[in-house]
Amino acid sequence: MEHVLIEKPADTNVIIGQSHFIKTAEDIYEAMVNSVPGAKFGIAFCEASGPCLVRVEGNDPELRACAAENAMRVGAGHSFIIVMRNCFPVNVLRSVKDVPEVCNIFCATANELEVVVATSDRGRGIVGVIDGRPPQGVETDENTKERKDFLRKIGYKL
Repeated sequence: MEHVLIEKPADTNVIIGQSHFIKTAEDIYEAMVNSVPGAKFGIAFCEASGPCLVRVEGNDPELRACAAENAMRVGAGHSFIIVMRNCFPVNVLRSVKDVPEVCNIFCATANELEVVVATSDRGRGIVGVIDGRPPQGVETDENTKERKDFLRKIGYKL
């Protein structure tokens, strides 16, 4: 097993998933622009057969390069990574999941992130992700109030 650190700008979020067909990058592109028109993003999809290239789409050169570099380091066939700015996974995740080629979502996060990759004679595959630290306790009534106030402050709840 190998742990691959995802390197990304601090002001971005990522979605990492598994898909099954070469048109994934273009279809995820369409899902992204149809969900949040002002979002900036890069998408990279690792082919698992044929030329085994990392297919790249997106509307921001920096984020396209970031997605491609991370995809190359993970190197798992049929995996994809979306690096996004000016939107959050909650804004696009439903649309990405609805892309017909998407089989699985491993994570959607702004946190520091490691991808756990297994290697065999057949190639490489994502086993899972490490996305965050262990819990430090159970929230108190004050923590609950802070959480609810925060969600209302940023407009996700009435």
